[in-house]
Amino acid sequence: MSLQSPPAATAAADLPPGPGAGLPPSAELNQGSAALSSAQESGEDEEEEEEGEKEKEREKLPPIPSASSAAAEGLERGAKNQFSTFSSFITTINQKKEGIGNRNSPTQLVIPNIKNVRDLPPICLDVRQKQRISIDTLPQELKAPIPPEPSLPVRTKTVKDFEDDVEKAKSSGDWKAVHDFYSTTFDSFMEINAAFKKDTSSPFNTTEDSGINAKFVNVVYDALLNTPQDVQKSVLKGIINGLLQEWKGPRTKDDLRAYCILLQNPQFSNTSTYVIYAHLLRQIAALTEADHHFLVHWSKK
Repeated sequence: MSLQSPPAATAAADLPPGPGAGLPPSAELNQGSAALSSAQESGEDEEEEEEGEKEKEREKLPPIPSASSAAAEGLERGAKNQFSTFSSFITTINQKKEGIGNRNSPTQLVIPNIKNVRDLPPICLDVRQKQRISIDTLPQELKAPIPPEPSLPVRTKTVKDFEDDVEKAKSSGDWKAVHDFYSTTFDSFMEINAAFKKDTSSPFNTTEDSGINAKFVNVVYDALLNTPQDVQKSVLKGIINGLLQEWKGPRTKDDLRAYCILLQNPQFSNTSTYVIYAHLLRQIAALTEADHHFLVHWSKK
């Protein structure tokens, strides 16, 4: 009994013929090589397309300069950078000027919200002279130590004694006693206070009372212009010595009294004494405001 397979035959008969069906073997080989060559050609076409795209991209990029062209372009670029730097410098200056102008303009200062910050008083635009702090309101440790008044020599000559000496000198022609009085009294600031101070043991540190014996000062100055020239020259010499002495520390009230007495000297009405008078005024101008305050009040009285 023989076995048959008709279904397989029918299945083979039903399949479509292959690409090389019905062709000789050589034709089938030619067909395979053609397929391979077509695949290679398609691959080469793709590579050519990629290279074409790369060339297009290269064309878009700037050309690579040579050495000479690069140097020339570098010089041009340097010059452009200089001009651009200078222009930026001018722009920066203008911006700074505008910033300064904006700062100078009266704008309102905005203070951020910060905790534990004291509120400052408003700043007035019409700020006038600052208030001066009186030395009396300062604590003791901040006050400068006031030097003690030096002890003055004791002079017992009174107005009556001086007038008697002048009358005797006029009648006898002997001016020695008067000359000694003037040369001693105006030799220093201390001697001026010893002669014309009411009480050498009292300080007289108030503006109400200068402590100057004004009557005695007037009598001495009235008699001075009628004395001989050597007496008047001795007075000017003593004033120069007093003005040229070395000052250490602040002026005392005795120094201010001496300045006040010297300002009344009638000799300063003569032009030959203007140089000495200028030195006197220069020292008075250099005094503190408080010292000027005392001199003004004492001169009024």
